[in-house]
Amino acid sequence: MSERIPAQNLSFDERVERDLNNPLLRTNFREAMDFLMDKRSSRFTDDQQLQDLRNLGASIRKRALSKLPDLLEQMEVKLRENGIRVHWAETPEQANQIVLDIAQHHGVKTMIKGKSMVSEETELNAFLEQEGINPVEADMGEYILQLAEDKPSHIVMPAIHKTKEDIARLFEKNLDECEYTEDVDELIQAARQELRKVFHGADIGLTGVNFMVAETGTLVLVENEGNGRMATTVPKVHVAMTGIEKVIEYLDDLPPLLTLLTNSATGQPITTYVNMISSPRKGSEDGPEEVHLVLLDNGRTIPYADQEMRQTLQCIRCAACMNHCPVYTRLGGHAYGTTYPGPIGSILSPHLLGLEETKDLPSASTLCGACSEVCPVRIPIPDLLRRLRHEGIRKLKKGEEAVIRGHGTKYTHTEKAAWLSWSKLYSSPALYRSFALSATLFRGLTPSKMKGWTDFRTSPKPSKKSLHSLVKQYRKQQGGAEL
Repeated sequence: MSERIPAQNLSFDERVERDLNNPLLRTNFREAMDFLMDKRSSRFTDDQQLQDLRNLGASIRKRALSKLPDLLEQMEVKLRENGIRVHWAETPEQANQIVLDIAQHHGVKTMIKGKSMVSEETELNAFLEQEGINPVEADMGEYILQLAEDKPSHIVMPAIHKTKEDIARLFEKNLDECEYTEDVDELIQAARQELRKVFHGADIGLTGVNFMVAETGTLVLVENEGNGRMATTVPKVHVAMTGIEKVIEYLDDLPPLLTLLTNSATGQPITTYVNMISSPRKGSEDGPEEVHLVLLDNGRTIPYADQEMRQTLQCIRCAACMNHCPVYTRLGGHAYGTTYPGPIGSILSPHLLGLEETKDLPSASTLCGACSEVCPVRIPIPDLLRRLRHEGIRKLKKGEEAVIRGHGTKYTHTEKAAWLSWSKLYSSPALYRSFALSATLFRGLTPSKMKGWTDFRTSPKPSKKSLHSLVKQYRKQQGGAEL
Protein backbone atom coordinates (compact mmCIF):
# COMPACT_ATOMS: atom_id res chain seq x y z
CA MET A 1 0.00 0.00 0.00
CA SER A 2 1.16 3.53 -0.67
CA GLU A 3 2.58 5.78 2.01
CA ARG A 4 -0.20 7.59 3.86
CA ILE A 5 0.02 11.33 4.46
CA PRO A 6 -0.93 12.20 8.06
CA ALA A 7 -4.61 13.11 8.28
CA GLN A 8 -3.93 16.40 10.06
CA ASN A 9 -2.09 17.65 6.95
CA LEU A 10 -5.10 17.07 4.70
CA SER A 11 -8.60 18.48 4.50
CA PHE A 12 -11.60 16.17 4.65
CA ASP A 13 -12.09 16.38 0.89
CA GLU A 14 -8.43 15.58 0.29
CA ARG A 15 -8.56 12.54 2.58
CA VAL A 16 -11.68 11.31 0.80
CA GLU A 17 -10.06 11.80 -2.60
CA ARG A 18 -6.94 9.99 -1.44
CA ASP A 19 -8.77 6.92 -0.19
CA LEU A 20 -11.28 6.74 -3.04
CA ASN A 21 -8.31 6.56 -5.41
CA ASN A 22 -6.74 3.65 -3.52
CA PRO A 23 -8.17 0.53 -5.23
CA LEU A 24 -6.43 -1.91 -2.86
CA LEU A 25 -7.86 -0.15 0.19
CA ARG A 26 -11.36 -0.17 -1.29
CA THR A 27 -11.13 -3.86 -2.19
CA ASN A 28 -9.86 -4.79 1.29
CA PHE A 29 -12.62 -2.88 3.03
CA ARG A 30 -15.32 -4.23 0.74
CA GLU A 31 -14.24 -7.81 1.45
CA ALA A 32 -13.84 -7.21 5.19
CA MET A 33 -17.20 -5.50 5.60
CA ASP A 34 -18.99 -8.18 3.56
CA PHE A 35 -17.43 -10.81 5.84
CA LEU A 36 -18.53 -8.99 9.01
CA MET A 37 -22.04 -8.39 7.69
CA ASP A 38 -22.40 -12.09 6.84
CA LYS A 39 -21.14 -13.10 10.30
CA ARG A 40 -23.68 -10.85 12.00
CA SER A 41 -26.48 -12.03 9.75
CA SER A 42 -25.70 -15.68 10.50
CA ARG A 43 -26.08 -15.04 14.23
CA PHE A 44 -29.41 -13.22 14.04
CA THR A 45 -31.58 -15.69 12.12
CA ASP A 46 -34.81 -15.01 14.03
CA ASP A 47 -35.80 -11.43 13.22
CA GLN A 48 -38.45 -11.17 15.93
CA GLN A 49 -35.99 -12.36 18.55
CA LEU A 50 -33.46 -9.82 17.27
CA GLN A 51 -35.94 -6.93 17.41
CA ASP A 52 -37.00 -7.89 20.95
CA LEU A 53 -33.35 -8.02 22.01
CA ARG A 54 -32.67 -4.64 20.39
CA ASN A 55 -35.66 -3.16 22.22
CA LEU A 56 -34.31 -4.54 25.50
CA GLY A 57 -30.80 -3.25 24.83
CA ALA A 58 -32.09 0.20 23.93
CA SER A 59 -34.26 0.38 27.05
CA ILE A 60 -31.33 -0.65 29.27
CA ARG A 61 -29.09 2.03 27.83
CA LYS A 62 -31.79 4.70 27.92
CA ARG A 63 -32.62 3.89 31.54
CA ALA A 64 -28.96 4.10 32.53
CA LEU A 65 -28.52 7.44 30.75
CA SER A 66 -31.66 8.87 32.33
CA LYS A 67 -30.04 8.22 35.74
CA LEU A 68 -26.45 8.87 34.68
CA PRO A 69 -25.39 11.36 37.40
CA ASP A 70 -26.86 9.22 40.19
CA LEU A 71 -25.47 5.99 38.76
CA LEU A 72 -21.98 7.45 38.46
CA GLU A 73 -22.06 8.52 42.10
CA GLN A 74 -23.43 5.12 43.14
CA MET A 75 -20.75 3.35 41.15
CA GLU A 76 -17.97 5.50 42.60
CA VAL A 77 -19.08 4.65 46.14
CA LYS A 78 -19.23 0.95 45.32
CA LEU A 79 -15.87 0.95 43.56
CA ARG A 80 -14.19 2.70 46.47
CA GLU A 81 -15.72 0.19 48.87
CA ASN A 82 -14.24 -2.55 46.70
CA GLY A 83 -10.80 -0.93 46.84
CA ILE A 84 -10.73 0.60 43.35
CA ARG A 85 -9.53 4.20 43.13
CA VAL A 86 -11.70 6.48 41.00
CA HIS A 87 -10.41 9.54 39.12
CA TRP A 88 -12.49 12.09 37.19
CA ALA A 89 -11.19 13.91 34.12
CA GLU A 90 -13.00 16.63 32.22
CA THR A 91 -10.50 16.88 29.36
CA PRO A 92 -8.07 14.51 27.57
CA GLU A 93 -5.18 16.47 29.07
CA GLN A 94 -6.47 15.84 32.59
CA ALA A 95 -6.98 12.13 31.87
CA ASN A 96 -3.45 11.77 30.52
CA GLN A 97 -2.00 13.60 33.50
CA ILE A 98 -3.82 11.29 35.91
CA VAL A 99 -2.35 8.23 34.19
CA LEU A 100 1.11 9.83 34.20
CA ASP A 101 0.88 10.65 37.91
CA ILE A 102 -0.01 7.04 38.73
CA ALA A 103 2.84 5.75 36.57
CA GLN A 104 5.39 8.15 38.02
CA HIS A 105 4.27 7.34 41.57
CA HIS A 106 5.29 3.75 40.92
CA GLY A 107 8.45 4.63 38.99
CA VAL A 108 7.12 3.00 35.85
CA LYS A 109 9.15 3.00 32.63
CA THR A 110 7.07 0.56 30.56
CA MET A 111 3.29 0.29 30.33
CA ILE A 112 1.50 -2.63 28.70
CA LYS A 113 -1.84 -1.67 27.15
CA GLY A 114 -4.91 -3.64 26.28
CA LYS A 115 -7.27 -2.18 23.70
CA SER A 116 -8.60 1.24 24.72
CA MET A 117 -10.36 3.62 22.35
CA VAL A 118 -10.41 6.30 25.04
CA SER A 119 -6.61 6.25 25.21
CA GLU A 120 -6.65 6.75 21.43
CA GLU A 121 -9.07 9.61 21.98
CA THR A 122 -6.70 11.31 24.44
CA GLU A 123 -3.55 10.42 22.41
CA LEU A 124 -2.11 8.90 25.57
CA ASN A 125 0.76 7.06 23.89
CA ALA A 126 2.34 10.19 22.45
CA PHE A 127 1.91 11.98 25.79
CA LEU A 128 3.59 9.19 27.79
CA GLU A 129 6.47 8.89 25.33
CA GLN A 130 7.21 12.59 25.79
CA GLU A 131 7.41 11.93 29.53
CA GLY A 132 9.87 9.05 29.17
CA ILE A 133 7.41 6.18 29.56
CA ASN A 134 7.18 3.45 26.91
CA PRO A 135 3.57 2.34 26.25
CA VAL A 136 3.33 -0.96 24.39
CA GLU A 137 0.07 -2.00 22.74
CA ALA A 138 -0.83 -5.64 23.47
CA ASP A 139 -3.91 -5.91 21.26
CA MET A 140 -2.63 -7.41 18.01
CA GLY A 141 -4.27 -4.83 15.77
CA GLU A 142 -3.10 -1.93 17.93
CA TYR A 143 0.39 -3.45 18.17
CA ILE A 144 0.64 -3.60 14.39
CA LEU A 145 -0.41 0.04 14.10
CA GLN A 146 2.02 1.11 16.80
CA LEU A 147 4.90 -0.49 14.92
CA ALA A 148 3.68 1.17 11.72
CA GLU A 149 3.15 4.54 13.45
CA ASP A 150 -0.39 4.45 12.09
CA LYS A 151 -3.88 5.10 13.47
CA PRO A 152 -6.87 2.75 13.83
CA SER A 153 -9.35 2.72 10.97
CA HIS A 154 -12.03 0.65 12.75
CA ILE A 155 -13.07 0.63 16.41
CA VAL A 156 -13.24 -3.16 16.74
CA MET A 157 -10.54 -4.24 14.26
CA PRO A 158 -8.15 -1.28 14.21
CA ALA A 159 -5.70 -2.68 11.62
CA ILE A 160 -8.33 -3.89 9.16
CA HIS A 161 -6.80 -1.69 6.45
CA LYS A 162 -3.49 -3.59 6.60
CA THR A 163 -2.78 -6.55 4.34
CA LYS A 164 -0.81 -9.61 5.46
CA GLU A 165 1.98 -8.44 3.13
CA ASP A 166 2.07 -5.09 4.96
CA ILE A 167 2.30 -6.87 8.31
CA ALA A 168 4.94 -9.33 7.09
CA ARG A 169 7.22 -6.49 5.98
CA LEU A 170 6.53 -4.59 9.20
CA PHE A 171 7.40 -7.54 11.46
CA GLU A 172 10.50 -8.39 9.44
CA LYS A 173 11.73 -4.84 9.97
CA ASN A 174 10.81 -4.40 13.64
CA LEU A 175 10.85 -7.80 15.38
CA ASP A 176 14.02 -9.66 16.29
CA GLU A 177 14.51 -12.99 14.55
CA CYS A 178 11.33 -12.58 12.51
CA GLU A 179 11.86 -13.43 8.86
CA TYR A 180 9.47 -12.41 6.13
CA THR A 181 6.45 -14.73 6.04
CA GLU A 182 2.87 -14.33 4.95
CA ASP A 183 1.71 -17.17 7.18
CA VAL A 184 -0.75 -15.51 9.57
CA ASP A 185 -0.16 -17.99 12.41
CA GLU A 186 3.60 -17.48 12.24
CA LEU A 187 3.16 -13.69 12.28
CA ILE A 188 0.90 -13.86 15.33
CA GLN A 189 3.32 -16.15 17.17
CA ALA A 190 6.22 -13.78 16.43
CA ALA A 191 4.31 -10.85 17.90
CA ARG A 192 3.25 -12.90 20.92
CA GLN A 193 6.83 -13.78 21.73
CA GLU A 194 7.76 -10.10 21.76
CA LEU A 195 4.73 -9.11 23.82
CA ARG A 196 5.29 -11.80 26.44
CA LYS A 197 8.60 -10.19 27.31
CA VAL A 198 6.83 -6.87 27.89
CA PHE A 199 4.05 -8.43 29.97
CA HIS A 200 6.51 -9.92 32.40
CA GLY A 201 8.54 -6.72 32.66
CA ALA A 202 5.77 -4.11 32.89
CA ASP A 203 4.76 -2.71 36.27
CA ILE A 204 1.54 -1.14 35.05
CA GLY A 205 -1.20 -2.25 32.68
CA LEU A 206 -3.86 -0.10 31.05
CA THR A 207 -7.13 -1.17 29.43
CA GLY A 208 -10.43 0.20 28.29
CA VAL A 209 -13.82 -0.74 29.74
CA ASN A 210 -16.87 -1.98 27.86
CA PHE A 211 -19.40 -1.62 30.69
CA MET A 212 -19.39 -0.43 34.31
CA VAL A 213 -21.98 -1.91 36.67
CA ALA A 214 -23.18 0.59 39.27
CA GLU A 215 -24.94 -2.01 41.41
CA THR A 216 -21.81 -4.05 42.13
CA GLY A 217 -18.94 -1.72 41.24
CA THR A 218 -17.74 -4.04 38.47
CA LEU A 219 -15.63 -3.17 35.41
CA VAL A 220 -16.41 -5.39 32.42
CA LEU A 221 -13.92 -5.90 29.60
CA VAL A 222 -14.51 -8.22 26.62
CA GLU A 223 -11.76 -9.44 24.26
CA ASN A 224 -10.61 -12.37 22.15
CA GLU A 225 -6.83 -12.44 22.48
CA GLY A 226 -6.17 -12.60 26.21
CA ASN A 227 -4.11 -9.41 26.19
CA GLY A 228 -6.70 -7.63 28.32
CA ARG A 229 -6.61 -10.36 30.93
CA MET A 230 -2.82 -10.29 30.95
CA ALA A 231 -2.74 -6.50 31.25
CA THR A 232 -5.19 -6.57 34.16
CA THR A 233 -3.55 -9.38 36.16
CA VAL A 234 0.21 -9.58 35.54
CA PRO A 235 1.32 -5.98 36.33
CA LYS A 236 1.15 -4.71 39.91
CA VAL A 237 -1.07 -1.78 38.87
CA HIS A 238 -4.08 -1.79 36.56
CA VAL A 239 -5.47 1.47 35.16
CA ALA A 240 -8.79 1.40 33.30
CA MET A 241 -9.86 4.34 31.12
CA THR A 242 -13.37 4.91 29.82
CA GLY A 243 -16.03 7.49 29.05
CA ILE A 244 -18.62 8.39 31.66
CA GLU A 245 -21.47 7.03 29.52
CA LYS A 246 -20.44 3.35 29.83
CA VAL A 247 -22.23 2.81 33.16
CA ILE A 248 -25.22 0.45 33.43
CA GLU A 249 -27.50 0.08 36.42
CA TYR A 250 -27.72 -3.62 37.27
CA LEU A 251 -25.63 -6.74 36.78
CA ASP A 252 -28.72 -8.30 35.18
CA ASP A 253 -28.47 -5.64 32.44
CA LEU A 254 -25.14 -7.09 31.33
CA PRO A 255 -26.08 -10.38 29.55
CA PRO A 256 -28.37 -8.87 26.90
CA LEU A 257 -25.85 -6.11 26.17
CA LEU A 258 -23.01 -8.63 25.84
CA THR A 259 -25.14 -10.70 23.48
CA LEU A 260 -25.87 -7.66 21.35
CA LEU A 261 -22.27 -6.43 21.42
CA THR A 262 -20.44 -9.62 20.48
CA ASN A 263 -22.94 -10.79 17.87
CA SER A 264 -23.15 -7.35 16.26
CA ALA A 265 -19.40 -6.75 16.28
CA THR A 266 -17.83 -10.03 15.17
CA GLY A 267 -20.72 -12.49 14.82
CA GLN A 268 -19.69 -14.37 17.98
CA PRO A 269 -22.17 -15.64 20.57
CA ILE A 270 -19.66 -14.46 23.17
CA THR A 271 -16.04 -13.33 23.10
CA THR A 272 -13.24 -15.65 24.19
CA TYR A 273 -12.67 -13.66 27.36
CA VAL A 274 -15.14 -11.72 29.50
CA ASN A 275 -13.25 -10.01 32.32
CA MET A 276 -15.23 -8.78 35.32
CA ILE A 277 -13.06 -6.76 37.69
CA SER A 278 -14.43 -5.67 41.06
CA SER A 279 -11.34 -5.13 43.22
CA PRO A 280 -7.55 -5.42 43.49
CA ARG A 281 -6.24 -8.81 44.52
CA LYS A 282 -6.89 -9.99 48.03
CA GLY A 283 -4.38 -12.06 49.94
CA SER A 284 -2.66 -14.62 47.73
CA GLU A 285 -5.04 -14.21 44.77
CA ASP A 286 -3.85 -13.33 41.30
CA GLY A 287 -4.25 -9.79 40.07
CA PRO A 288 -2.91 -6.28 40.57
CA GLU A 289 -2.20 -4.70 43.94
CA GLU A 290 -3.90 -1.48 42.79
CA VAL A 291 -6.78 -0.80 40.41
CA HIS A 292 -7.56 2.70 39.15
CA LEU A 293 -10.47 3.89 37.03
CA VAL A 294 -10.18 7.10 35.01
CA LEU A 295 -13.59 8.47 33.95
CA LEU A 296 -13.44 10.90 31.05
CA ASP A 297 -16.03 13.51 30.05
CA ASN A 298 -14.38 15.22 27.04
CA GLY A 299 -17.61 16.73 25.75
CA ARG A 300 -19.92 13.84 26.61
CA THR A 301 -22.02 16.00 28.92
CA ILE A 302 -22.83 18.24 25.93
CA PRO A 303 -25.07 15.72 24.12
CA TYR A 304 -26.30 14.47 27.49
CA ALA A 305 -27.89 17.85 28.17
CA ASP A 306 -30.05 17.59 25.03
CA GLN A 307 -32.83 14.98 25.05
CA GLU A 308 -32.41 14.06 21.38
CA MET A 309 -28.62 14.23 21.22
CA ARG A 310 -28.37 12.08 24.37
CA GLN A 311 -29.16 9.04 22.25
CA THR A 312 -25.61 9.30 20.88
CA LEU A 313 -24.34 8.05 24.26
CA GLN A 314 -26.32 4.79 24.02
CA CYS A 315 -23.54 3.39 21.79
CA ILE A 316 -21.90 0.13 22.94
CA ARG A 317 -19.04 0.37 20.37
CA CYS A 318 -19.95 -2.69 18.31
CA ALA A 319 -19.15 -0.99 14.96
CA ALA A 320 -22.14 -2.63 13.22
CA CYS A 321 -23.09 0.79 11.81
CA MET A 322 -19.64 1.09 10.24
CA ASN A 323 -19.70 -2.41 8.81
CA HIS A 324 -23.00 -1.74 7.01
CA CYS A 325 -22.38 1.87 5.95
CA PRO A 326 -21.92 2.30 2.17
CA VAL A 327 -19.80 5.41 2.72
CA TYR A 328 -17.46 3.89 5.33
CA THR A 329 -17.12 0.71 3.26
CA ARG A 330 -15.74 2.73 0.34
CA LEU A 331 -13.56 5.10 2.35
CA GLY A 332 -12.32 3.23 5.40
CA GLY A 333 -11.77 4.98 8.69
CA HIS A 334 -8.84 7.29 8.02
CA ALA A 335 -10.78 9.57 5.70
CA TYR A 336 -12.86 10.75 8.66
CA GLY A 337 -9.75 12.04 10.44
CA THR A 338 -11.10 11.25 13.92
CA THR A 339 -10.71 8.50 16.54
CA TYR A 340 -14.26 7.30 15.97
CA PRO A 341 -15.03 6.99 12.24
CA GLY A 342 -18.13 5.91 10.36
CA PRO A 343 -21.74 6.77 11.24
CA ILE A 344 -21.24 6.65 15.02
CA GLY A 345 -18.14 8.81 14.72
CA SER A 346 -20.04 11.33 12.63
CA ILE A 347 -22.47 11.94 15.49
CA LEU A 348 -20.07 11.45 18.42
CA SER A 349 -16.94 13.28 17.21
CA PRO A 350 -18.67 16.69 16.81
CA HIS A 351 -19.43 16.62 20.54
CA LEU A 352 -15.91 15.56 21.50
CA LEU A 353 -14.07 17.95 19.19
CA GLY A 354 -16.62 20.64 18.30
CA LEU A 355 -18.22 21.31 14.94
CA GLU A 356 -15.37 23.60 13.90
CA GLU A 357 -13.09 20.56 13.50
CA THR A 358 -15.75 18.09 12.36
CA LYS A 359 -18.14 20.20 10.31
CA ASP A 360 -17.96 17.86 7.29
CA LEU A 361 -18.70 14.62 9.15
CA PRO A 362 -22.50 15.01 9.55
CA SER A 363 -22.68 15.39 5.77
CA ALA A 364 -20.50 12.32 5.11
CA SER A 365 -23.59 10.14 4.87
CA THR A 366 -26.23 9.19 2.33
CA LEU A 367 -28.85 9.00 5.12
CA CYS A 368 -29.80 5.59 3.71
CA GLY A 369 -30.62 4.36 7.20
CA ALA A 370 -28.54 1.16 7.11
CA CYS A 371 -26.79 2.21 10.32
CA SER A 372 -30.00 2.63 12.32
CA GLU A 373 -31.40 -0.64 10.98
CA VAL A 374 -28.51 -2.63 12.46
CA CYS A 375 -27.71 -0.59 15.59
CA PRO A 376 -28.22 -3.05 18.48
CA VAL A 377 -29.40 -0.30 20.83
CA ARG A 378 -31.52 1.55 18.27
CA ILE A 379 -29.64 4.84 18.00
CA PRO A 380 -31.45 6.90 15.31
CA ILE A 381 -28.20 7.88 13.62
CA PRO A 382 -29.74 9.48 10.48
CA ASP A 383 -31.97 11.69 12.65
CA LEU A 384 -28.98 12.81 14.69
CA LEU A 385 -26.95 13.47 11.55
CA ARG A 386 -29.74 15.71 10.24
CA ARG A 387 -29.88 17.48 13.61
CA LEU A 388 -26.13 18.15 13.53
CA ARG A 389 -26.36 19.43 9.97
CA HIS A 390 -29.07 21.80 11.11
CA GLU A 391 -27.08 22.97 14.13
CA GLY A 392 -24.08 23.55 11.88
CA ILE A 393 -25.89 26.07 9.69
CA ARG A 394 -28.38 27.54 12.16
CA LYS A 395 -27.85 30.96 13.69
CA LEU A 396 -28.71 31.21 17.38
CA LYS A 397 -31.64 33.31 18.43
CA LYS A 398 -31.08 36.08 20.95
CA GLY A 399 -30.50 34.59 24.40
CA GLU A 400 -30.40 31.01 23.07
CA GLU A 401 -27.56 28.76 24.25
CA ALA A 402 -25.66 26.54 21.83
CA VAL A 403 -26.25 22.80 22.18
CA ILE A 404 -22.84 21.98 20.70
CA ARG A 405 -19.45 23.64 20.43
CA GLY A 406 -18.97 25.27 17.06
CA HIS A 407 -22.68 25.81 16.57
CA GLY A 408 -23.38 27.57 13.27
CA THR A 409 -19.86 27.02 11.97
CA LYS A 410 -21.18 26.34 8.43
CA TYR A 411 -23.60 29.27 8.42
CA THR A 412 -23.19 31.64 5.45
CA HIS A 413 -25.22 34.67 4.45
CA THR A 414 -25.19 33.47 0.83
CA GLU A 415 -26.81 30.15 1.70
CA LYS A 416 -29.30 31.86 3.98
CA ALA A 417 -30.29 34.25 1.18
CA ALA A 418 -30.58 31.36 -1.28
CA TRP A 419 -32.98 29.42 0.95
CA LEU A 420 -35.04 32.51 1.71
CA SER A 421 -35.36 33.11 -2.04
CA TRP A 422 -36.32 29.47 -2.58
CA SER A 423 -38.95 29.73 0.16
CA LYS A 424 -40.46 32.86 -1.36
CA LEU A 425 -40.42 31.36 -4.85
CA TYR A 426 -42.13 28.10 -3.91
CA SER A 427 -44.70 29.67 -1.61
CA SER A 428 -46.01 32.07 -4.29
CA PRO A 429 -47.88 30.50 -7.26
CA ALA A 430 -47.39 33.63 -9.37
CA LEU A 431 -43.64 33.76 -8.73
CA TYR A 432 -43.29 30.02 -9.32
CA ARG A 433 -45.09 30.19 -12.68
CA SER A 434 -42.92 33.12 -13.75
CA PHE A 435 -39.77 31.28 -12.70
CA ALA A 436 -40.81 28.09 -14.52
CA LEU A 437 -41.56 29.99 -17.68
CA SER A 438 -38.25 31.86 -17.53
CA ALA A 439 -36.32 28.65 -16.85
CA THR A 440 -37.73 26.97 -19.96
CA LEU A 441 -37.34 30.01 -22.21
CA PHE A 442 -33.76 30.72 -21.18
CA ARG A 443 -32.60 27.12 -20.58
CA GLY A 444 -29.74 27.66 -22.99
CA LEU A 445 -28.15 30.11 -20.54
CA THR A 446 -27.83 27.49 -17.77
CA PRO A 447 -24.19 27.58 -16.56
CA SER A 448 -22.15 24.40 -17.12
CA LYS A 449 -20.35 24.85 -13.79
CA MET A 450 -22.16 25.22 -10.47
CA LYS A 451 -20.09 25.38 -7.30
CA GLY A 452 -20.17 22.09 -5.43
CA TRP A 453 -22.90 20.47 -7.50
CA THR A 454 -21.02 19.97 -10.77
CA ASP A 455 -17.89 18.71 -9.02
CA PHE A 456 -19.50 15.26 -9.13
CA ARG A 457 -22.71 15.75 -11.17
CA THR A 458 -23.82 17.11 -14.54
CA SER A 459 -25.34 20.56 -14.73
CA PRO A 460 -29.16 20.46 -14.18
CA LYS A 461 -30.53 21.90 -17.42
CA PRO A 462 -34.29 22.74 -17.43
CA SER A 463 -36.46 20.87 -19.95
CA LYS A 464 -38.03 22.61 -22.92
CA LYS A 465 -41.46 22.52 -21.27
CA SER A 466 -42.42 22.54 -17.59
CA LEU A 467 -44.46 19.73 -16.05
CA HIS A 468 -47.45 22.05 -15.70
CA SER A 469 -47.38 22.98 -19.38
CA LEU A 470 -47.07 19.31 -20.37
CA VAL A 471 -50.09 18.42 -18.22
CA LYS A 472 -52.12 21.25 -19.77
CA GLN A 473 -51.11 20.11 -23.23
CA TYR A 474 -52.09 16.52 -22.46
CA ARG A 475 -55.45 17.49 -21.04
CA LYS A 476 -56.15 19.65 -24.07
CA GLN A 477 -55.38 16.71 -26.34
CA GLN A 478 -57.74 14.57 -24.28
CA GLY A 479 -60.55 17.06 -24.54
CA GLY A 480 -60.20 18.34 -20.99
CA ALA A 481 -60.53 14.88 -19.42
CA GLU A 482 -59.53 14.44 -15.78
CA LEU A 483 -56.22 12.68 -15.16
